Amino acid sequence: MHSPKRILFLDLVLSIFRLNGLLIAEGDALTEKLGLTHARWKVIGAIALSNAGLTVPGVARVLGQSRQAVQRITDVMVVDGLLAYQRNPKHKRSVLITLTEEGNHVYNMLREQQDPWVMENTQEIPIEELDQTLRLIRRLINKFDK
Repeated sequence: MHSPKRILFLDLVLSIFRLNGLLIAEGDALTEKLGLTHARWKVIGAIALSNAGLTVPGVARVLGQSRQAVQRITDVMVVDGLLAYQRNPKHKRSVLITLTEEGNHVYNMLREQQDPWVMENTQEIPIEELDQTLRLIRRLINKFDK
């Protein structure tokens, strides 16, 4: 079956895989000076944007990663003083992860590098195109996230 929709969708999938690889490389280059990796960048960003902290399974859901992978990263980031585990009033065994003062400092330094990077890389893309692309990606995430 070689329908145009099938070909387009498979090309989209391969393009997203390629973009993911490029974003990982960009993330590593962007965060290297701060002693972070793209994996730590994703975790620190998810927690910072949550406002009230997240559990390990919550971070895993946001990032589309396994709970075990997130647990390994957060354990190291706790030892490094960037994150803290706190009692979760909603769940006895699933602690909340929050940014420490140092974690907030690193996140703010990251934003100082990230924001110009975002503007530079989206300068020629109309906001409507970004919005439409984001809606499509979220729709596909909802379709596959079962």
